[in-house]
Amino acid sequence: MTENQELKTDITRKINGGCHCGAVRFEADVDSKQAILVCNCSICSMTGFKHLIVPHSHFTLLSGKDKLSSYQFNTQQANHLFCSICGVKSFYQPRSHPDSWSINCHCIDDFDAKQWTFAPFDGKNWEQAKQSLDS
Repeated sequence: MTENQELKTDITRKINGGCHCGAVRFEADVDSKQAILVCNCSICSMTGFKHLIVPHSHFTLLSGKDKLSSYQFNTQQANHLFCSICGVKSFYQPRSHPDSWSINCHCIDDFDAKQWTFAPFDGKNWEQAKQSLDS
């Protein structure tokens, strides 16, 4: 059984989403039982970004690759991608999960917070928080 087939048994839904203007659109297969991470780091606190982590192999960028701009800071490991038209960051490459995308749950079509669980991630103390994710 391949990794993709193995995951499919746990996947509960396909999601679609994108940026505000619609130029950037994506779809992903996700396990709706996973917790959405709520980070308190400087950029997440300022933007209200809440993280739904999706392996690269379960994410498809449908449109807007040419509209994505990048912003990096501090360690330069995270690649914050945002729409160059409307400025919305609907997903990005997080430092904490180099094999996955982080989707902003607010950018999922018809997102209903009552259908998900949320878990804190202490991004202000990133190194310690990352260690707790790995253990």
